[in-house]
Amino acid sequence: MPFWSMPTWAAQSGGADTMTTKLIARDALFGNPDKAQARLSPDGKFNSFIAPRDGVLNVFLAPVGKSGEAKPITNDQKRGIRQHFWAYTNRHVLFIQDEGGDENWHLYAVDVVSGEQRDLTPFKGITAQVVGLSWKRPGVVLVGINDRVPEWHDLYEIDLATGERKLIERNEQEFAGYEVDSDLVPRLALKTGADSNDVLRRTDQGWLPLISYGRDDSLTTNLLTIEGDGKSALLLSSIDRDKSALMRIDLASGKQEQIAASERADIGRVWLEPKTYRPQAYGIEYLKPEIKPLGDAVKDDIAFLTSKLGDSFDIGSRTLADDRWIVVTDEPQAPAVSYLYDRKTTQLDKLFEMRPQLSGAPLVPMHAMEIKSRDGLALVSYLSLPPGADKNGDGRPDVPLPLVLNVHGGPWARDTYGFDPEHQWLANRGYAVLSVNFRGSTGFGKSFINASNREWAGKMHDDLIDAVQWAIKEKIALADKVAIYGGSYGGYATLVGLTFTPDTFACGVDIVGPSNLNTLLATIPPYWKSFFEEFATRVGDPRTEEGRKLLAERSPLTRVEAINKPLLIAQGANDPRVKKAEADQIAAAMKAKNLPVTYVLYPDEGHGFARPQNRTSFYAITEGFLSQCLGGRYEPVGDDFEGASLEVLDGASYVPGLEQALGSKK
Repeated sequence: MPFWSMPTWAAQSGGADTMTTKLIARDALFGNPDKAQARLSPDGKFNSFIAPRDGVLNVFLAPVGKSGEAKPITNDQKRGIRQHFWAYTNRHVLFIQDEGGDENWHLYAVDVVSGEQRDLTPFKGITAQVVGLSWKRPGVVLVGINDRVPEWHDLYEIDLATGERKLIERNEQEFAGYEVDSDLVPRLALKTGADSNDVLRRTDQGWLPLISYGRDDSLTTNLLTIEGDGKSALLLSSIDRDKSALMRIDLASGKQEQIAASERADIGRVWLEPKTYRPQAYGIEYLKPEIKPLGDAVKDDIAFLTSKLGDSFDIGSRTLADDRWIVVTDEPQAPAVSYLYDRKTTQLDKLFEMRPQLSGAPLVPMHAMEIKSRDGLALVSYLSLPPGADKNGDGRPDVPLPLVLNVHGGPWARDTYGFDPEHQWLANRGYAVLSVNFRGSTGFGKSFINASNREWAGKMHDDLIDAVQWAIKEKIALADKVAIYGGSYGGYATLVGLTFTPDTFACGVDIVGPSNLNTLLATIPPYWKSFFEEFATRVGDPRTEEGRKLLAERSPLTRVEAINKPLLIAQGANDPRVKKAEADQIAAAMKAKNLPVTYVLYPDEGHGFARPQNRTSFYAITEGFLSQCLGGRYEPVGDDFEGASLEVLDGASYVPGLEQALGSKK
């Protein structure tokens, strides 16, 4: 079957002429990528990437310039490998993997010469953290392991060739994290507290304070690296300012100097020279991403790449000599494309497209804009419209459309400008799609984040409602055809939408969203202990009567009787962040009150769906569900349940074709 085809059934959607637009197959958007995550070995001799092997993502290796000779070097047969990187030995590729989505991450090393694979952290129930790799000490990796106590990570040096580990730092001071120098010596540590965070430096007298900052700065201030000479460190800091600036701090005196700053947005990314860790460029994103050079080191490179690729690119990998880069683009109408860039010759060679199946597909633009909240905040938002719905290209449809409000997770994250498969999918099915950076979203300064404190289901939700009302007023959305959709915090926002503002939305899709904030905070993973004060400050403090009352008031479960619209719930059974009980509670409460709910469980997933069979089956169900309440198009299930582990615990009859598909799956 082609990757997009005419549907066997389609409904006219909101007056937009989508009937003649090809239907993009779900697998082309949400199945495994063709290739992804290109990486260069430090010596520049090899190029690695992730690609399917027998339908499961694995690491492949090829000599640079000889992609046709690529061969797999791993053989994962379950969830697929999603993150990999090189050690400085030039013969070890590292990757992390968990089991069934439980986030008990193990670190693995593959010897690209012998083919031997080794679990470097073979301990049950731990979650390993890679703390440091260094070109000065290529044969070892510094890893945090929480096998002594689950809340805190001790530092171990692990030999890549033998797997032998050596204790470097026993974390008895309960540090949230460490920063190491190029000799892999822990030099800085972060200590979180109820009222402040403290960065300490190692001295002959032990750990002594270097800088301290309050909770107002805690999500907009963080260490980046210790520079190569070991005398200074780089950090992103909002101390004494609103937007995070790039700062350098002298480790002996504590004196700070500003390297770069923007009044529009936080500095979000920094390019570092591979050996000295000196900053070469920095990036911000307000409406769209921008990259700015620092001095002349990469000024000409940025100018050249911008002339060839536009503004939306970043470095994915680079050699130790910094003479070759992997450059990756991110445009709304083009999934990521990876290039090999030779800085000496300014040669730019295309390596691969992430999803070549989408070449020629009817992908739509993304419109970046500001929406004003009722109290005057600027909410940076992104809108996508169905093909043919905006004939003059002004970012407004010719007639109002059904709208899906797609709410990001976190909530301390953000929506960005670029290729978004969910935007393309929903727009292709005939919906306007709106993503809103509500207060609490990152990248817009500390005052924007701090305006969200204790505002879950309060002003954070008001921002979403304001955006919906804006879309209705601007004749983008039909008032009675608005769905709310999201994962994690976005799933919570969905439940809030259907319980706190039940007349605003026609239906909702909740993916791994919490329904009860008291039980959510009572069951967070133990290794999140250092982050607990953030939850207490920004969500509500379950240690106080007042806090527990607030958490109960802001919990959708408390207001379940207000739901009067269809709800689809999707949950991973092994989710360590938002436990299965959060979905069970809201589904049971709705069922007890005879409210329509469809509850889909994935036994081999966690906080989100990693296996492509599970992803495509979820989107197939969601597509049918949305068609019932918004009237858009949907692609029949077809083979999208093949290999998926889904269990529909309730409400299969509410989704067209679901019962039949489940019957054929058996």
